[in-house]
Formats: sequence, structure tokens, C-alpha cells
Amino acid sequence: MIDIELRVNGTEVRCPVPDETLLVEFLRQNLRLTGTHVGCDTTQCGACTVNLNGVAVKSCTILAAQASGGSVVTIEGLAGKDTMHPVQRAFVQCHGLQCGFCTPGMIMAIDFYLRQPPALDDASICHALEGNICRCTGYVNIIEAVRHAAREMYPELQASVVEGSAS
Repeated sequence: MIDIELRVNGTEVRCPVPDETLLVEFLRQNLRLTGTHVGCDTTQCGACTVNLNGVAVKSCTILAAQASGGSVVTIEGLAGKDTMHPVQRAFVQCHGLQCGFCTPGMIMAIDFYLRQPPALDDASICHALEGNICRCTGYVNIIEAVRHAAREMYPELQASVVEGSAS
């Protein structure tokens, strides 16, 4: 057992866990933050993506002990209590989801990508989403959701936000 200390969604957490506990297991089982999904356990699908110390990471490949001392934001902590994050709103408005299983990981990856004024051409958006797999959609609406969120987050980019469908 190891004692870990983390800030999760703005709340300090201290908890003993077995040494081999993955961050995704800790979030889901110990903290009951079940928005972070377990999809493949091999870093392929991205359903477990969270923000660790400002970086989008796949929480199925990080031990909770490795994250100790850090700050984690999950899908539950991305937005305020009474409002959705711009990426969450964009997913709803652009119909960027179907079954919803990949959605939390996609949103966390897109949030990371959009934190700096991004390149919004199809190739750049697709590259940003490379580690996240959606088995239901053709990604067209997901890519449009990225552009939609970027327009909201960076109004000064309005003219440079490329319109159109993904290739």
C-alpha cells in the first residue's frame, strides 16, 4: 500500500491504495468518478483520458502513485457546477456523440488541444484526436464540434476557423 495525495477536480484527496492501482481505477473505484471510462486497457482508445498537471493523459497507463502530488481534472471537473464547458456544449450542439462511451475522453483531449489557440485545419484536428477512438461516428461531427468550441473559446479566430468536413 502507498499513500497518495492528489488534487482531483479542485479537491485535495489523500488515500492509501495498493501500489499497482492504475489512476483510472483510483478515479472510478476510490473516488466514484465514473465519467472516466475504461475501454481497452492498452492506451489505444482514449476513453480514459484525463488532465494530469495540465496535460491530457491516458489514465489506464499511469499508476495512481505516479500521479501523487499532482493535479487531476476529470470530465466531472471540467465545467462549472451550473454550466457546461465550451467543448461539452459544442458536442451537444454539433451532435458529436452517439453512444457516448468515448465522449469524456474525446472532450478531455479536445480541451487540452484547444487550451492554446490551435490550428483548426482538418489535419491538425485529426492529429489532436489520434489517440481517441470513436466506434460509432465518422468523426465529421466531432471535428465540427472542435471548430465550434474554438469559435466560442477564441472569438478572435472567427475568420480563420476553417469550415467544412473532415477528409
